[in-house]
Amino acid sequence: MAARIARAQGERKVRAEQARDGAAKDMSGFSRGLRLGSEFIAAVIVGGGIGYLLDLWLKTSPWLLLVMVLIGFAAGVVNVARSASQMNKAAPPPPGSDLGPDDDEDDDR
Repeated sequence: MAARIARAQGERKVRAEQARDGAAKDMSGFSRGLRLGSEFIAAVIVGGGIGYLLDLWLKTSPWLLLVMVLIGFAAGVVNVARSASQMNKAAPPPPGSDLGPDDDEDDDR
């Protein structure tokens, strides 16, 4: 029984990874930009909303709003960098693209 459960969990994990990788490979430039932009804007709005509510509750207006908007901005930058990295890993470069110098190429000219 435990072997069947482990096998089913393994198959489920493989299917989830394939679905995630397939979705990132099929994304167009517009959809990538829309996803990254919405993640950034959402982080700033959530940070600002939390700051606003804390300001109302603690009567510290506008200081916590400003601090939380900055924290939301930083979180948005981190989210965008992480998402872009995952998208770049999932989508291989097009054939014939210049990826820069190889490790074996000598930079001394």
